[in-house]
Amino acid sequence: MQEYIQKRVLEISNYIIESKSTVRQTAGVFGVSKSTVHIEVIL
Repeated sequence: MQEYIQKRVLEISNYIIESKSTVRQTAGVFGVSKSTVHIEVIL
């Protein structure tokens, strides 16, 4: 996995945990699709 993806995975995971936001809300904040959030969080 490329370094920038690893960094984004950690940022997304931390954001979800800290803000208790949904996948849809998280996708909007990070400017990615819901599918991307799902894929990156489950890896």
